[in-house]
Formats: sequence, C-alpha cells, structure tokens
Amino acid sequence: MQNSNQMLAKLLRQPVIPVVTIDNPARGVALARALSDGGLPVIEVTLRTEAAMDAIRAIADQLAGRAVVAAGTVRTPEQGAAAIAAGAAFLVSPGVTPSLIQAAQDWRVPFLPGVATASEAMALADMGYAFQKFFPAEQAGGAGALKALAAPLPDISFCPTGGVHAGNATDYLGLGNVVCVGGSWVAPKDAVEAEDWAAIQELAEVAAALAG
Repeated sequence: MQNSNQMLAKLLRQPVIPVVTIDNPARGVALARALSDGGLPVIEVTLRTEAAMDAIRAIADQLAGRAVVAAGTVRTPEQGAAAIAAGAAFLVSPGVTPSLIQAAQDWRVPFLPGVATASEAMALADMGYAFQKFFPAEQAGGAGALKALAAPLPDISFCPTGGVHAGNATDYLGLGNVVCVGGSWVAPKDAVEAEDWAAIQELAEVAAALAG
C-alpha cells in the first residue's frame, strides 16, 4: 500500500485531472493528446460507454510516455481487471464495496477509492488508503466539508470530483488536504464532438496553471 500511495502522489501532481467520457476510441486519442499538450497529461476515462476500454487501450498504446490514462467509474473487480489489461495506470471508483477492496489487494496499479463521508474516509485510511476521491464533491458539502475534515483527518489527501468547475476549482485547490480536483469542464462535449482540439488545449493550459 505504501508503494501505491507513493505512485498516486506522483500521478496526482497536476492541479486538474480531466474526467472524460469517450464514445470513439480514435477521438479519445486526439482528446488525450490535446489535454496532454495543454499540460494535463494524466487523464481519467470513465467506464460509462462501450468504447471506454478501447479508448483506454488506444491512449495507452499510442501516447505511451506522453499521457497517462486512468479508468474511472470502476464498480466491479471485473471492470478493474479489464481496465488494467487495457493499459490503465490507475483505477478510480465513485465509492467502495467489499469486493472492490478485496480485489484491489491484487491489482498491480494504484486504486483511488471514492468517499462521501468522514466514516468512509476513516475506514479506508485504516486500510492504508492515504489518497481518496471525494465524490460527489459539491453535493457532499463542497470545499467547506473538506476544510472541516482536515483537522480530524490530517493523514488523508483528497481529489474532489463532481460539480467542480473553473469557477470553484481554486476553492478546493486552496485547501491543504486537496492534492488535485477532477473535472470535465476542460473537455466540453460540444468541443469534443466538433473535434476542436485547439480549444481543448487552451482550456487545459488554463487549468494546468490553477493554484489554490
């Protein structure tokens, strides 16, 4: 678990992790390239479409050394294993289940589990998870909730996701227990569908420069 936490500490250094939903694997590679060129090389592809696994595989194969792809919305051990086989560098879940926690012990890549309450965060910290996803961030109390958790849970670092956007990202990034935020605003659906990679690169450049 210590090695896993060390790996996540390196992977989560950029202020914003783009959370993207991809319907076309080829378009996913172009999207990942634009985000990486804009300064956001670590990208989370959600497992919400049939094309997601192929997109992860294509990004991992074609942009090796240039971009790092994670699998998001991992809900089952089978999804986790498939994502790792496709080339995912780490896995992200919206929450946790006993079967996910058990399977994660054998995964060869780091796991960023999702939590929404202090009890969930404490339980995962007891298992050695020093990095956790706070989801859905805005609905679960936002930056105020994370600020309140900082004192009683000083050993946990969070990546808040869900309702985070350009207008409130710095509210989160200014907190000592937030290492990064996850968000989809850097890859808006209309820009992806129009294949406006230049616009997405510009959004990524602005996001990459964010600081609390």
